[in-house]
Amino acid sequence: MVGKQGRVTGRIGPGLVGEVMVAVRGGVEAFYAYATLPDEEILTGSIVVVVDYFPPRTVYVARALV
Repeated sequence: MVGKQGRVTGRIGPGLVGEVMVAVRGGVEAFYAYATLPDEEILTGSIVVVVDYFPPRTVYVARALV
């Protein structure tokens, strides 16, 4: 999971649990998402990269350099 890119489908921000869609196991799955920087806000539609993964469905993400 770490290093995979995904798209934000639910806004990520301080005090919020966001959602990202990540391509895994031959499909696309939804994961609960938190920003790696606690005060960062990542808007819906942004491309992110997974920095940390906590099974079964939680990831920490950062904005991708696209």
